[in-house]
Amino acid sequence: MSTTTKHAPQLKIPATYMRGGTSKGVFFRLEDLPEAARVPGQARDRLFQRVIGSPDPYGKHTDGMGGATSSTSKCVILSPASQPDHDVDYLYGQVSIDTDFVDWSGNCGNLSTAAGAFAIHAGYVDPARLPENGTCVVRIWQANIGKTIVAHVPVNGGQVQETGDFELDGVTFPAAEIVLEFIDPSDEGEGGDGGALLPTGNRVDELDVPGVGRLAATMISAGIPTVFVNAADIGYDGTESQPAINDDKAALARLEAIRVAGALRMGLIRTPEEAATRQHTPKVAFVAPPRDYLASSGKAVAAGDIDLNVRALSMGKLHHAMMGTCAVAIGTAAAIPGTLVNLAAGGGERGAVRFGHPSGTLRVGAEARLADGRWVVTKAVMSRSARVLMEGWVRVPGDAF
Repeated sequence: MSTTTKHAPQLKIPATYMRGGTSKGVFFRLEDLPEAARVPGQARDRLFQRVIGSPDPYGKHTDGMGGATSSTSKCVILSPASQPDHDVDYLYGQVSIDTDFVDWSGNCGNLSTAAGAFAIHAGYVDPARLPENGTCVVRIWQANIGKTIVAHVPVNGGQVQETGDFELDGVTFPAAEIVLEFIDPSDEGEGGDGGALLPTGNRVDELDVPGVGRLAATMISAGIPTVFVNAADIGYDGTESQPAINDDKAALARLEAIRVAGALRMGLIRTPEEAATRQHTPKVAFVAPPRDYLASSGKAVAAGDIDLNVRALSMGKLHHAMMGTCAVAIGTAAAIPGTLVNLAAGGGERGAVRFGHPSGTLRVGAEARLADGRWVVTKAVMSRSARVLMEGWVRVPGDAF
């Protein structure tokens, strides 16, 4: 005697797969999502996990759209703007690779680039505002952190121009340049954690890190909360490649301990155990003065062409290039005299820095000033690119969420 089990058929959900900066993710319009996933909660989390192919104990994302790295395990929702003078709301979910978790605590700076382009593709920008040829200014409300991002998107023939000759280290092929402005990127506004640009009020603090010892650190909330330490203080020179860190479990454990200690001091978590449910933020990065090295592509990076070297971790692993939000933190910290980032770059007043990362270099500018005894940052600027990779429908089993 045989029995048959009925299984729910797959659902087709309109979606667009996009690269933005050195990341890529699956983009959705809010109105295209199944009704249960149009609001925050378990249904949305489960849907995005199934789209990406997580949690995957094999760490491969074979049964989903993810790429099994922090840079490629991402989903984005765009919707009509909830704020005056904005074109679109942009909500970002960082999907954990091998654990049952979606982190909504921060932004993805790289995919912010794609959000500007997708806002036009998805019809959220008034066609009357699109030039036949030129630049369309898209004002984005970053709903995770309650901040404004302005994307300057090139337009050709009334459509987003995606091809071009702008080269971005960490991305194989050139594309059209999109300039991003992160307005008032410190973490004091709606949606943030209520902390100041320098949450402790100090440009340099001393952390007592279990298993590491006492460590100088600059903790900043701009772009994304970030804990900066000196590479030399933890046994590095700032030119490390991904394998040098990611293949060393003891090193990853030490860097996670630094991240947890910083998160506690910044007031982002109350107990060390809470760090496991806040993997996306804060970031931890180590900085060093300029030094020659070979990028992961084999390209030589000369010390004379950069102001400092920075290596940053995302979701527990060294990033292959640099997260866009962390680049905002780097540019902001570099603009504040006396921070570890500023000192690694040579000190003094700096409106912009070019830093080395595992895939090459990146330039970021920031406007920071001292007002009433507190450091504030009004804007950070960088160039990235974005491109639609595929569009149509993503399919997920109907009982997956």
